[in-house]
Amino acid sequence: MSQDSKVKTTESSPPVQSKARKTLPVLDPSGDYYYWWLNTMVFPVMYNLIIIVCRACFPDLQHGYLAAWFVLDYTSDLLYLLDIVVRFHTGFLEQGILVVDKAFDRTETRTAYPNAFRIAKLMLYIFVVIHWNSCLYFALSQYLGFGRDAWVYPDPAQPGFERLRRQYLYSFYFSTLILTTVGDIPLPEREEEFLFMVGDFLLAVMGFATIMGSMSSVIYNMNTADAAFYPDHALVKKYMKLQHVNRRLERRVIDWYQHLQINKKMTNEVAILQHLPERLRAEVAVSVHLSTLSRVQIFQNCEASLLEELVLKLQPQTYSPGEYVCRKGDIGREMYIIREGQLAVVADDGVTQYAVLGAGLYFGEISIINIKGNMSGNRRTANIKSLGYSDLFCLSKEDLREVLSEYPQAQAVMEEKGREILLKMNKLDINAEAAEIALQEATESRLRGLDQQLDDLQTKFARLLAELESSALKIAYRIERLEWQTREWPMPEELAEADDEGESGEGPSKDEEGRASQEGPPGSE
Repeated sequence: MSQDSKVKTTESSPPVQSKARKTLPVLDPSGDYYYWWLNTMVFPVMYNLIIIVCRACFPDLQHGYLAAWFVLDYTSDLLYLLDIVVRFHTGFLEQGILVVDKAFDRTETRTAYPNAFRIAKLMLYIFVVIHWNSCLYFALSQYLGFGRDAWVYPDPAQPGFERLRRQYLYSFYFSTLILTTVGDIPLPEREEEFLFMVGDFLLAVMGFATIMGSMSSVIYNMNTADAAFYPDHALVKKYMKLQHVNRRLERRVIDWYQHLQINKKMTNEVAILQHLPERLRAEVAVSVHLSTLSRVQIFQNCEASLLEELVLKLQPQTYSPGEYVCRKGDIGREMYIIREGQLAVVADDGVTQYAVLGAGLYFGEISIINIKGNMSGNRRTANIKSLGYSDLFCLSKEDLREVLSEYPQAQAVMEEKGREILLKMNKLDINAEAAEIALQEATESRLRGLDQQLDDLQTKFARLLAELESSALKIAYRIERLEWQTREWPMPEELAEADDEGESGEGPSKDEEGRASQEGPPGSE
């Protein structure tokens, strides 16, 4: 085979593999198709779990519907064969959570009523146990002899006891009486009957403990869910009693808690959704609250991403009848959006009403936006009181500022809308606005000048740093050059050896003669 043909064969092989993969899809173990297949396999499993045992113990049931049993048996076998194929083409989660008890656990996580599903699952287990026990009771009665004593099943020759329905219902009823230990049943007379009763009593004790434990778990889960959704009022009630709070105020607090529980109001949505991923939590919050936030005039026509971030900042609050949401002159640190209920704009006397605000309206939005020329500043301009129980969304100034810091264009749009609202209310000082704008422009001009000076200083500093680095490189080069030159000089050890050789010679060296001639004869000084 030539080189070109090898290359072509190698290049053409991946598409063949990709086609093979497309013909054999891999099921996602967390997907809907796999979930519904598991629900389909419940039927053959329950068929073998319930009907097969019943057919083995009741011969009339086996022989009376033989054709139906053949159809159901082959259908169950076919489903089991298909399940083998499905298992071979099912993926797995390597870094996720692998569910072991797939059918029940998946249904429990998908259903909207998990506690009811747990109770139904428990009742199914109880039914299966009683069903098996009733089949064993009928088989034991047949082994011992029908009608031999009062404990076994009556003789089928008696009128009414020969029918299959009566045989099963009587056995099921008798088994229920034994396992629940609440009925008056005949006393056993034979050893086999005593052993059967002892086994059933032990099974009944274990079943009773299982049932009580399961019901306690369900009740605990329900209480835990209520505690997660609604605040605990028992501690507040105890605190008010210890602090001797007056009866009227205590009654208002209790009524507020009752309103939350009766009407299923939640005040801690952030804590409930805190374990979800940020994007998933945002999608849940958007689906619940985005329609309410989009009604606010200053938030209309804003970017979708901005509204999504604002939705995560909303804090639900519930006010009781007669409670003030804000008073005139208070410092405004948040804005409110009415979700349900009615609020009144009242005079200082708290009785005279100027206007009534309903669901979908909002107030306090101007105080959280820094609008130039706002005559009210960040002070409240009206008294807002709740007429009944009112559900509001609160958006703080800090949260809005944090979100708008990443959306300067949206901030400008919102400030312009707020300016238009103030003009309609005659709450905008144009002269003060112009003065603030001029001051801001002057400040920005100074900042630009400082930025330019800072850039110049940075340029000069960069030049000095470059010159310093160049000088350092030159000095390092010179030092290296001198080091190479000094390597040819004699070392101190070599000089010492030369001195020793001069002393061991026949006469003084030239250097010594020179030094002697310079010093002169002794005593010449």
